[in-house]
Amino acid sequence: MSEKPKLHYFNGRGRMESIRWLLAAAGVEFEEEFLESREQYEMLLQDGALLFQQVPMVEIDGMKMVQTRAILSYIAGKYNLYEKDLKERAWIDMYVEGVRDLMDLIRVHHKLSPQEQQKNLALIGEKAATRYFPVYEKILKDHKDDFLVGNQLTWADVQLIEAILTVEEKVPTILSEFPLLQAFKARVSSIATIKKFLQPGSQRKLPTDEKAVAFTNRIFNRR
Repeated sequence: MSEKPKLHYFNGRGRMESIRWLLAAAGVEFEEEFLESREQYEMLLQDGALLFQQVPMVEIDGMKMVQTRAILSYIAGKYNLYEKDLKERAWIDMYVEGVRDLMDLIRVHHKLSPQEQQKNLALIGEKAATRYFPVYEKILKDHKDDFLVGNQLTWADVQLIEAILTVEEKVPTILSEFPLLQAFKARVSSIATIKKFLQPGSQRKLPTDEKAVAFTNRIFNRR
């Protein structure tokens, strides 16, 4: 029996949260080793565990993987969340990248000043409502299936449900004009592995706040 994947990151969302989501959706148990000091981070650097001197880092199948996209792609392929057909993989990649563009707006939110946060919150709502969610609504309409690609859960579906729930934390009414995304959210959230991940006490992390940003800045000696 292979060892559980081990995730090295902070006790917070950041770029590791999508990795947690994907492993949880696949029904894969994983361990976490939280970075709690500058010394821990420097030890990983000295051991050569961080290829590009940054986290997330995931120990899996004898590898110490870095770079979020590479980690997600490997997990999706390993646990049957990535279609085998090359064209369908291309669609998954496009849909995932669109979600990532939207999520990047959210990840920087608490690094901004209060005035900039107000503007960014409006931007998140605007981009979600006018650029990104209309695309996924149309994909579901045209595809006429429960999922974005093919007829089973893929990496793209997992990234989209994460994005929907994350945007709703900022803009609770964001799906009011998107009935197919509302149905998608209800459907995917009821999948057993995802439903479990959404329960209190799971390894899903709380939204990032200013305290978490200050903590990571101390570890990386950022001002």
